[in-house]
Amino acid sequence: MPKRSIHAVTAAAALFCLTPFGPAPASAASPLAQSAGPSPAAPSRFVPGLCPKPPEPIDALSNARCGFLEVPENRSRPDSRTIKLAVAVIPAVTPAKPAQDPVVFMAGGPGGDTFDDIPFLVDSGLNKDRELIIMAQRGNLYDQPNLACPEIDRFNAQAVGLRYGTQQTEQLMLKTVKECRDRLVADGIDLSAYNTTENAADFADLRKALDLPRWNVYGYSYGSDLALTYLRLHPEGIRAVAIDSITPPQSAVLPWGWSSAAEGIDTIFEACAAQPACKDRYPDLPRTLTEQVRKLEAHPLTLNVPPPSGGKPVKVVLDGGALLDQIIAFKPRPKDLPAALDELSHGNPERFAKARAAGSVQNVGVFAHGLTNSIACSEWAPGYSEPDVLKAGRKAFPGWPDTVLAQVPQLPFQYPACRIWNVPDRASVQRVATVSSVPALVISGTFDVKTGASWAQGVVRDLSNSTAVQIPGIGHWVVPQSPCAQSVLASFLARPTAPDTSCVDGLEPQPFTIIPK
Repeated sequence: MPKRSIHAVTAAAALFCLTPFGPAPASAASPLAQSAGPSPAAPSRFVPGLCPKPPEPIDALSNARCGFLEVPENRSRPDSRTIKLAVAVIPAVTPAKPAQDPVVFMAGGPGGDTFDDIPFLVDSGLNKDRELIIMAQRGNLYDQPNLACPEIDRFNAQAVGLRYGTQQTEQLMLKTVKECRDRLVADGIDLSAYNTTENAADFADLRKALDLPRWNVYGYSYGSDLALTYLRLHPEGIRAVAIDSITPPQSAVLPWGWSSAAEGIDTIFEACAAQPACKDRYPDLPRTLTEQVRKLEAHPLTLNVPPPSGGKPVKVVLDGGALLDQIIAFKPRPKDLPAALDELSHGNPERFAKARAAGSVQNVGVFAHGLTNSIACSEWAPGYSEPDVLKAGRKAFPGWPDTVLAQVPQLPFQYPACRIWNVPDRASVQRVATVSSVPALVISGTFDVKTGASWAQGVVRDLSNSTAVQIPGIGHWVVPQSPCAQSVLASFLARPTAPDTSCVDGLEPQPFTIIPK
């Protein structure tokens, strides 16, 4: 089985044959949602069934128990229809006497294929001595309905050959956003019901439907936002909570992306400066990055390069916004970033161009952009505007062009997209800190450019029985990348009030890649 990339896990999947979860989408006009026609809401229940069969087999599913959790689409409406959420219960590796309290996983995104995360979780030991429970958040792949947007996937494949933040690119993207929204609404989907409050209630219903007295929760990135919301709204039955790459519900707003990007990039550059070989070879990375962003934004490069996966060369446009977007996507990896920037400054853009070309290969119909937009537009966007994004960008990266700073990293044109998506403002009910004494483990990576490590501090203050660890030299989604973080998490699950964090002491980032002059 080909090795999956941890940095692309939320989108790294192909079209799946769903058996017996329902047929895969044949086209944008025939989504999975159509096979799940409206029916009156009933009490939530778990219905056993066969496991999904992805084209890239997942070994852990071969002996898992699978099925659907059936829940109301909108719990605030008595006439709400029922939707189905795909579930897998993966047995413990040591079946002789597994722990009685399983781990339930809350994926990042929102919108990525949760089942594609299973190999990373198994390799990290999450099911070593207890069951691991996976549930696709509402609207994800394998669910009924599935809020995939093939229209947006096809735009993303095309966008690698366009400038990152221009009006032409915006118009093309917004056209696909509208097409997807119109199609989902025509299929009877209540987009306002795809939010973190409903997601949290789904997990609370899952624990009851599986008849589990208590369980442990592990979530990363958006899954940490969801886990904290779940802990706040449904604390019963939670033995312990571990969160990784923290997105605090009270702080998750669109301008926040700029401060996280700046923190992670600055930390990477500071780590290079702390290694004599890296400091000597790449003496002024902040200046190099600023110069390259400004140069490329003024004079974009147009190249024809093959994607890293192979195939014919594709047209790639590399401007300042595209350069930053690749860095935020960990392409290249943090340890290679100084070398890649130095090569770029000497006229060799190959690393960044190939990374951008990778976007031309899209797994159409897999990522649930509908869930992403529903959450981003109802929870992260309200109360702020495009000028606030630009202001945050200027603060994070003084001297960069406004045409780069006007777009939220990884979420360009989100405000005009939200005006099209048109879901209710949920900021007041979602942007609430979680105050709890339930044992908690808070894990951050110092090289995280998506959810800056310092954002964990405010969360820890409100969790009175928490342990916080920072893993040096690791980026987004720490546990699968760090044996030490895996050890800490295992210790926490065994003894939530007294985890062993000793492996963190003395950890240093790996040496950076040094290219001879």
